[in-house]
Amino acid sequence: MDEEHLRRLRDLLNSQHDWPSIYVFKFVLPSDAEKITRLRKIFGESAEFRTRLSRNGNYTSITVREMMLNADSIFDRYTRVSSIGGVISL
Repeated sequence: MDEEHLRRLRDLLNSQHDWPSIYVFKFVLPSDAEKITRLRKIFGESAEFRTRLSRNGNYTSITVREMMLNADSIFDRYTRVSSIGGVISL
């Protein structure tokens, strides 16, 4: 993502949140225990997780609620999650 895009996204997040603030992340990934564990380890101990299997059980949707200190901490989480193959960030 280029710097201009990040700046606009940061400005948008800052206009919609008073930091620190609860932020909701949503992901869909293959129902693979190792990948789900890796995703969970990226978030802090106080993060709240909700998971739901797809109808056939091939995919898992994960909603994470976590107190974030600023927009850059959100970018950090998304960057770290992107290292897990097959994850779709919503």
